[in-house]
Amino acid sequence: MLKNKRLDLILTMIAIFIATFMTSVETTIVTTAMPTIISKLNGLALQSWVFAMYLLTTAVSTPVYGKLSDQLGRKPIFVSGLIIFLLGSFLSGIAPNIYLLIIFRAIQGFGAGAVMPMTFTIIADLFPYDKRSNIIALNNTGWGISALLGPLIGGFVVDRLNWHWIFFINVPLGIIVLILILIGFDESRKVKDKKANIDYKGTLSLTATLVSLLIFLQLIGETRLSIPLILVMLVILIISTVVLVYSERRSDDPIIPLPLFKNQLFKVQILTTLLLSGVQISFQIYFPIWLQSVYRVSASIAGLAITPSPVLWLPASFLVGILVKKFIPKRIAIPVLIIQMLFYLLLVFASLNFPMIMFYIIAAITGGGLGIIITMNTLISQEVVPENDVGTASSMLTLGRTLGQTVMTGILGLVFNLSINHELVKYPNVPFQQVDRFISSNQNSEASLIPSMQKIIIEGMHNVFLVTVVLFVIVLIVNIRDKNKNIIK
Repeated sequence: MLKNKRLDLILTMIAIFIATFMTSVETTIVTTAMPTIISKLNGLALQSWVFAMYLLTTAVSTPVYGKLSDQLGRKPIFVSGLIIFLLGSFLSGIAPNIYLLIIFRAIQGFGAGAVMPMTFTIIADLFPYDKRSNIIALNNTGWGISALLGPLIGGFVVDRLNWHWIFFINVPLGIIVLILILIGFDESRKVKDKKANIDYKGTLSLTATLVSLLIFLQLIGETRLSIPLILVMLVILIISTVVLVYSERRSDDPIIPLPLFKNQLFKVQILTTLLLSGVQISFQIYFPIWLQSVYRVSASIAGLAITPSPVLWLPASFLVGILVKKFIPKRIAIPVLIIQMLFYLLLVFASLNFPMIMFYIIAAITGGGLGIIITMNTLISQEVVPENDVGTASSMLTLGRTLGQTVMTGILGLVFNLSINHELVKYPNVPFQQVDRFISSNQNSEASLIPSMQKIIIEGMHNVFLVTVVLFVIVLIVNIRDKNKNIIK
């Protein structure tokens, strides 16, 4: 019997490991292929939506799945989310245009909303606090491996085959995870003996808030402004936000449990994760675009620029178990944040001759720093809440990461598009469609226009990473104001 339990634990952890690899390789492959997708589908104006819609549906569904997992169990939620994710991956692979790709990415996101938080929650169920940090760090090897293979696979597929194939890779991996979790994971914890109550008003108002926010940001970034439509989206945004806050305060079982945020330390962890996820999405999306458009390197080489981040994330996350036993959380976070911010400040002033090696260095420093801070956020947020709220707390952490990425994808896309449009005024001989095609290094462009287009794009990059530096400043302030003076053991 003991041997069977050990085998079940091994099978479950393998499934969790592959699921982590699958969801993370999705990001590295898509970011590598994004410049080509933009050029092939003429989608520069909508490029942020390929990421934003995936993140949006993930954000909306994550707290629902977290609540359901506390009430119905982890296994049925994980399996359901996995099947939806695989369906979305397959449909994205056959998408014939940018609009259907965005819709199918939304389906992917609904599945990812269950898969990602359940990996953390299942680990929390299976391992005690003193062992959990090392297990989380070990599980991060899935992300480290995906960081190495993702850009190589994505670059190979884009350069040699067709970008549609980058989405099919998840299908066989997901089937393996499904088989392993069905065989190996025997949920022993007692679930709440009551009917699952879904906060429909909170879910709908959260969805309306996020959708209206993203559309509002998209409309502002367009060349021809539609003032009436912008005002409509702004009104919907304000109303839905008010309804969200009001409904969550009055709900008996809210989708976003506001009482958890009365815990000051928990609130700091969520805010830190949310803001740093915005930093993470900035370099994952815009480093490959910068390198392909300005340096004219292949998709494979451009994709490799983000690989040092998850590779350094792994060893850094193993340090967390030691650090949290010796220092209070903010003493760990603040010096790491300052170092990262200084390196991103370089990108705000980078010229066309900025050394390409610096992108790899900055990605490595980003990964090492986030590996320490976000792993610490996960560990502490699970520890400072009641045991029966661990699933909800894990989903809140994942929601924080997803919201940070969702909102910042929209904001950074807005900043980038506005910068491009502003710079095009200075270069009337350069049409927007030419810049659209120029984004990908494998698309031919008129030689005389290349210098102008490089200047246009790099100006947009400066503004994107200026916003990133502002994010660092905000998250620094949040941690400096942390009142906790106790080491979490």
